[in-house]
Amino acid sequence: MSTAEQVFCRSAPWRAFASGVVLPWALDGTPLRGDVLELGSGSGAMAEGMMRTHPGIRLTATDLDAAMVRAAGARLSGLPDVTVEQADVTALPFGDSAFDVVTSHLMLHHVIAWPAALAEAARVLRPGGVLVGYDFTDTRFARLIHWADRSPHRILAVDELWHGLEAVGFEDVSVRTSYRDHVMRFHARRP
Repeated sequence: MSTAEQVFCRSAPWRAFASGVVLPWALDGTPLRGDVLELGSGSGAMAEGMMRTHPGIRLTATDLDAAMVRAAGARLSGLPDVTVEQADVTALPFGDSAFDVVTSHLMLHHVIAWPAALAEAARVLRPGGVLVGYDFTDTRFARLIHWADRSPHRILAVDELWHGLEAVGFEDVSVRTSYRDHVMRFHARRP
């Protein structure tokens, strides 16, 4: 994540917008229950929103970036049933079938080895568990933003994500674009 993205993710306006508008849109009615894993939690804005809107879940928020882990840890420290850990999404430090829901909010485009990330999400989900989230769609606008900030990225096209989810064994795959095709929401179930 670039410095500009880190600053943006820590800002009060983003936190308010993320939890109040983006989170309900991203979840698109998907109920959060039981053990929930958030991949790439950044500063914890979405995690904080999930805990407020879905009391009773046990949330594990992860990020590869140590600075983001510290920021999320500070933000979420007073909330019950929240763990914040540094983790590589392509080699998650959790056992098989450990979570009921895995979320990914605007993170997947930072993962060059995204098929490995999808395979790890499938591995840590319990049978019947769901992966839900959103990310940029491969558009000229998204490529320009990430070219300008020079952050490593691999922005996916809708069909790439769809086929990638199916390739690692997900069923009931849904990938839909929104906001003039600049972002996509996705939902998939582990059989």
